[in-house]
Amino acid sequence: MRNPVRSLITAVAVAVTAVTAAVPAQAAVWSSTDKFGSWSNGGYTVRNDVWGSGAGPQTIWANSFSNWGVWANHPNTGGVKSYPHSARNVGRNLSALRSVTSNFNVTRPGSGAYATAYDIWASNNAFEIMLWMNKQGAVGPIGSKQATATVGGHTWDVYRGSNGANAVFSFLRTSNTNSGSVDVLAVLNWIRSRGWFGDVTLGEVQFGFEITSSSGGLNFISNSYSVSFS
Repeated sequence: MRNPVRSLITAVAVAVTAVTAAVPAQAAVWSSTDKFGSWSNGGYTVRNDVWGSGAGPQTIWANSFSNWGVWANHPNTGGVKSYPHSARNVGRNLSALRSVTSNFNVTRPGSGAYATAYDIWASNNAFEIMLWMNKQGAVGPIGSKQATATVGGHTWDVYRGSNGANAVFSFLRTSNTNSGSVDVLAVLNWIRSRGWFGDVTLGEVQFGFEITSSSGGLNFISNSYSVSFS
């Protein structure tokens, strides 16, 4: 006998699967399933950047440097699997900059383990500055907590450490947000004022999703993102 409840559950499951599979990549200007697929647009570079061990499939799509996203299906295991992002290179010393600001707006899943974060590089990647705008699941920063600071338009718990290749400064916003603006230069000058680095050369300002797990397939979307400097 046909079980109407089971049939309904099956129909819903099929519908959910269809929605999940209907990645915006199908209608996007650019998409890629290549682990290190990249696309240049408007002075920015959009990268899939699936670099961690044990990673599953990930498809990146983009309509512009500002509007892009990924469908990622990474297993529920530890360790970062990928950091899909959009990046703009600055290439100036801090002392030569009057302002560096950024705006972002994201749509993110309510499950999985990840952080929506800026990854900012300085002095040929000797220094890495991460700004965590939100986080979900079992994820955490490198190093130990140094302070709680209000700078760049947000309040953060600040961590300092090393990944073995470079120094890492992680600023974890004390509450999650999916949109806003950041005074990046103010954050960098705050680090400099602590004596943790000097008049470094600011390289790429990257923004994206540092994904540890997204089992079953999850969608991460940058509705808008931009970096301005002078």
